Amino acid sequence: MRGFQGAARLLVTALRTPRVPRAGVTSKPPEHPLSAAEQAIALSVMAVCFLGPTAWILAHVHHYRSHGD
Repeated sequence: MRGFQGAARLLVTALRTPRVPRAGVTSKPPEHPLSAAEQAIALSVMAVCFLGPTAWILAHVHHYRSHGD
């Protein structure tokens, strides 16, 4: 019974105090809002970065298959 009480006390203490201090991050409105054109350019660049390599691989699958063992 004594061991159970000690373990319970340790668990309560561990749950009460956070191990990592919380960061004081707050959100504010942007200082310089982006225009619709800037947002479209940024979205286009991100799409090309994600989908470009995939499209390249899919377009050259026949090349990769023919040069196998």
